[in-house]
Amino acid sequence: MNRSLSPWQWMGFAVTSLGGTILHYLYDWLGGAPWIAPFSGVNESTWEHMKLLFWPMFLYALVQSIFFRERRDFWCIKLRGILLGLVLIPVLFYTYNGVIGPSPDWFNIGIFFLAAAASYIYETRLFNGGAVRCRWAKGALFLLCVIAVLFAVFTFRPPEMGIFRDPLTGGYGI
Repeated sequence: MNRSLSPWQWMGFAVTSLGGTILHYLYDWLGGAPWIAPFSGVNESTWEHMKLLFWPMFLYALVQSIFFRERRDFWCIKLRGILLGLVLIPVLFYTYNGVIGPSPDWFNIGIFFLAAAASYIYETRLFNGGAVRCRWAKGALFLLCVIAVLFAVFTFRPPEMGIFRDPLTGGYGI
């Protein structure tokens, strides 16, 4: 690979951090417009905060994939990185809240940035290590598209489970 991966990963972290921060408020800024709801946080549930990480990482990966077409393992690595971030958000949030008690807002914000950083660090290690066996790169991209659809569907029709519950209102979804 002729391109240096590190600047791309740093840029990805910056895009994800800024994009996720904007998406946190965008639904409210646009007056609750339904067309932005699948991409933006519509309430304070853990699920909605996971969306804030997913969409910038996924959209950035789509752009990045244009420049790293020769990497057969690209989508397998991106799938693993995004899944790591999506798992870290609820694990860190619920672990802290279960052990210590309700977390302050600054801590919850920190969880988002930590999950994004961990995702990009993990991806960089996988890219540089070359040990990822990717048998079906299109399958990895397909799974990311399935996750995207789930974020959209569960915005409007969330299951009545704790991860989807808004702690401020007790409601689900919009």
